[in-house]
Amino acid sequence: MIQNVYFKKQKMRDYLDFNKPPFLAVLTCCLCFVLISFTPKKAFVSLFNGKDLDGWVGNKKAYSVEEGLLVINPENGGGGNLYTEKEYSDFHLKFEFLLTPGANNGLGIRAPLEGDAAYAGMELQILDNSAEKYADLHEYQYHGSVYGVIPAKRGFLNPVGKWNSEEVTIKGKKIKVILNGHTILKGNIAKASAGGTLDGKEHPGLTRDKGHIGFLGHGSVVKFRNIEIKEL
Repeated sequence: MIQNVYFKKQKMRDYLDFNKPPFLAVLTCCLCFVLISFTPKKAFVSLFNGKDLDGWVGNKKAYSVEEGLLVINPENGGGGNLYTEKEYSDFHLKFEFLLTPGANNGLGIRAPLEGDAAYAGMELQILDNSAEKYADLHEYQYHGSVYGVIPAKRGFLNPVGKWNSEEVTIKGKKIKVILNGHTILKGNIAKASAGGTLDGKEHPGLTRDKGHIGFLGHGSVVKFRNIEIKEL
């Protein structure tokens, strides 16, 4: 009995001996776990307050706020583009959009404020794929595609008149687009353009590592809401 007590005490001393490498390893792992667990994670922040166009620059005539929605109506002053004041590099963007029949818009990313965002930056198509007038487009011109560079999968847009949700994640040269819960595009812009772009045109914007985010009007009424971003 006394011998058993002795051995138990000895084991406890060994366990509590801070100088033993195994204990230090366990302690280090525990501390790392605690630090990782309590490190604040970046949260999504809103890009559109639902009240005005604060934080945006560009065509504030065609784009306006109606009943808490960001709306582009070409009748108010042409098509034109509306950009974030701030520039972004790597990010996860979420937004919802409502198309009208035959609607055509675009999401500009890493774009400068001047020039055609589809080439000077990058443009992700926002398009009514179901419109008859778009039946003969190139595959890289349909909704969600990196215009002229990487085609997106089709068949996941909600019927015109119903809201769609979209997520765009870009980190370095990798880009992913999720539409209504389905991944419609996942690729590497550098690899996709290494042998030349699909449209055969120059896209200097593919080499940019930061720029503005914008909605690119092409003469159609489109509505947006719940526009949020998380920088990566």
